[in-house]
Amino acid sequence: MIEGLSHMTFIVRDLERMTRILEGVFDAREVYASDTEQFSLSREKFFLIGDIWVAIMQGEKLAERSYNHIAFKIDDADFDRYAERVGKLGLDMRPPRPRVEGEGRSIYFYDDDNHMFELHTGTLTERLARYAKGLEAAQ
Repeated sequence: MIEGLSHMTFIVRDLERMTRILEGVFDAREVYASDTEQFSLSREKFFLIGDIWVAIMQGEKLAERSYNHIAFKIDDADFDRYAERVGKLGLDMRPPRPRVEGEGRSIYFYDDDNHMFELHTGTLTERLARYAKGLEAAQ
């Protein structure tokens, strides 16, 4: 039986740049760096974002961008603060996609290796409740 999410791994060209992104946007805490002792396929670092284990490994960036992404939950009151953090790091923010009211707000951005991240204020419960009202409620 699946117990939950173990970890996420992102392949990045520059471990130090991604460290600044993870710490600067997500308040990630570095808990391991392979340095000269390489146990895996390449140099790597481990972080905790809240209680989520995020690994980064040195390698080639993604060839292109897509809408595939990982979304982290933030409080709506912190939305502007997080948008400012992303901007200060010079990350490429996408315009938010059109949404129906009650779905939450999102900040979408890419790291330097074409991974997309989202900071989202809503929850699954809120979204399903809104969708249950149908399209007519949006007009």
